[in-house]
Amino acid sequence: MTLNWPYPFWIAHRGAGRQAPENTLAALRHGHALGWRAFEVDAKISADRVPFLMHDTTLDRTTTEHGRAGDRPWSELQNLDAGAWHQSEHAFEPIPSLAQVLNFVFAHQAVLNIEIKPTPGEDHATGEAVAALALQRWKASCERNRPLQAPLPTMPILSSFQPLCLRAAQATAPALPRALLINQLRAHWMDEAVELGCCACVVQHELVDAPMIEGLKARGLKVWIYTVNEPEEARRLAAWGVDGLITDAVHLFDPEVNPRVDPSGIRVREPARS
Repeated sequence: MTLNWPYPFWIAHRGAGRQAPENTLAALRHGHALGWRAFEVDAKISADRVPFLMHDTTLDRTTTEHGRAGDRPWSELQNLDAGAWHQSEHAFEPIPSLAQVLNFVFAHQAVLNIEIKPTPGEDHATGEAVAALALQRWKASCERNRPLQAPLPTMPILSSFQPLCLRAAQATAPALPRALLINQLRAHWMDEAVELGCCACVVQHELVDAPMIEGLKARGLKVWIYTVNEPEEARRLAAWGVDGLITDAVHLFDPEVNPRVDPSGIRVREPARS
């Protein structure tokens, strides 16, 4: 897949890194207030096939409930507390649906990297449901913006560790860009990304070296790296020519500076004055 690359260099991990409860609208609001305009989130589906945001298979870590999230209907999930685990001020922050998150992103002229994070055994259904909703909401936002002569929203990019998810997304919404996530180096993974029609690979930072980046570029693939939280590592990766960095350190990096364009490199925010 080839397309003009419209995505910012800096992407906020799970909405706002660790500064707010991950994968919530509170995280997106916090990240946006700090100047971030690109967000990575995790999406899975409820028992009744509603895409919603959550990283883990179970509810245990990020809600007050227990058990597999995908076994619950959306009518139950939307009423759970997904914020109290992080800080008391976020108590009763709900789990958002992917539709709510897409509406927020399009309304704020931001962009979204949706990691398809299926409950085990739900790879195809999750890829299909997430892709269908993402395309439908993107088209609806385009239609709203045209009469207003407003900028058209950037397509969300769909990523996954699971090739079956990406195949389902490709079959359901072939126009949406896709990226293969890599957390271990298996044989022929670059060729697999090309075969899946991906435009990018998103690689775990400890696996990356300069020849790998050259190899991905030679195959026409963009390169994003996760999760990069240290300035020196960010500088090294930018010098190697990566196309984007996913970070938890939304309070540290200045997302308005693209080190691939600005030769001054990584700009770190000044500490707040007391």
